[in-house]
Amino acid sequence: MRISIFGSGYVGLVTGACLAETGNQVVGVDIDAAKVSLLNGGGVPIFEPGIEGLIASNRSAGRLHFTADAADGVRHGEIIFIAVGTPPDENGSADLRYVLAAARAIGATMEGFKVVVNKSTVPVGTADKVAAALEAELVRRGFAADPEERRRLGQPGYAVVSNPEFLKEGAAIADFTRPDRIVIGASGDAAGRRALTLMQRLYAPFNHQQDRVLVMDVRSAEFTKYAANAMLATRISFMNELANLAEDLGADIEAVRHGIGSDPRIGYSFLYAGTGYGGSCFPKDVRALKHTAAEHGRSLRVLEAVEAANEAQKSVLGAKIRRHFGDDLSGLTFALWGLAFKPNTDDMRDAPSRVLIAELVARGARIIAHDPVAIAEARRVLVADLDHLPDGIEAVRFTEDALSALEGADALVIVTEWRAFRTPDFSVLAAALRRKAIFDGRNMYEPDAVAEAGLAYFPIGRRQTS
Repeated sequence: MRISIFGSGYVGLVTGACLAETGNQVVGVDIDAAKVSLLNGGGVPIFEPGIEGLIASNRSAGRLHFTADAADGVRHGEIIFIAVGTPPDENGSADLRYVLAAARAIGATMEGFKVVVNKSTVPVGTADKVAAALEAELVRRGFAADPEERRRLGQPGYAVVSNPEFLKEGAAIADFTRPDRIVIGASGDAAGRRALTLMQRLYAPFNHQQDRVLVMDVRSAEFTKYAANAMLATRISFMNELANLAEDLGADIEAVRHGIGSDPRIGYSFLYAGTGYGGSCFPKDVRALKHTAAEHGRSLRVLEAVEAANEAQKSVLGAKIRRHFGDDLSGLTFALWGLAFKPNTDDMRDAPSRVLIAELVARGARIIAHDPVAIAEARRVLVADLDHLPDGIEAVRFTEDALSALEGADALVIVTEWRAFRTPDFSVLAAALRRKAIFDGRNMYEPDAVAEAGLAYFPIGRRQTS
């Protein structure tokens, strides 16, 4: 099948590469000519395990290429995905300017019948806005205003479909190729049924062992994406709140996690206590869903608490450090392992490390930071984050390996649970750290093992040793 994808960011690249891998002819469209040149030259602008090789192999096979010419993309695709960014607006709503710009570009040159697929995470009702943008362009070009009249005259037609993505950063290729569900929202009219048939054909290679396709109306599909992310964010904040209480009660949140996760009605996923969620999805989508509710005169009180709890949780490690060392951290140096909001990505959006680093630097500390892949992105965002502080980014030094970060450090702080951090030699850590303390924001270690090495240990919701 001929597929075009507007937007060559995270979702667009994963979608395009995976669809090309099953034999489709895929064209990625992006307004950023430099990004297009990078992709056509063999580079990849994002970090995602496996994506570079997948793009390279399909480019070599002639199934995948990229263009900055929207008209080329529209001419090519019988199915056209919109996978552009929907950044948060100042009021928390999703900014749809890029989605609607893509829709107008499609309407400006489309011929024949097109399936236009909203892959971006968008508020309920966005499909109607995309359809309106397409309609306006078709009328502007002199075609009939009535869709049925256009169909009778053989003029361009379309169906707008909602097909939300459920990709976890760090495991996106597996999520796409072995999905737990494929949500397709389509209308029940003739155009919608035609689009549904094409979408089912497109996804058949990922759906042959068990039917994963969930067909529903467009608005329900749009809502499903927000509801899923809101639920997962709720689980994270719920466990973080319990972890903080567990410390007061002398309970172990890891034992509690096993106790409740063994209930099949609850399960273990997203029940890990830590320093709060971040990234490109949960913070933005929780805010957008709250904004949608407000537009309809409702307040989502649970999500208001989820968001407040998450923001507070990002300060928990800083509070532990202050309780141990005092409010004035001048003269102290902290080794920091992990900068990205989660492992297997370089995404620094809303990363808890940013809140912690800003606080430590503001209190006079210096940082030696290591992350396996996120150093370049962290350096970029921290320049702006720390610009208002006297030492700013000069207070942060980056190192390419974890052990080098310990040199001259008073204590170790763990913010991201990279696998490479999971089994360190605690005797080496004890010898290197001047104040012999670990502040573990991801509960990576057993308290007794750390204590045996002579290290004070401060996890989240577990027994502290000092």
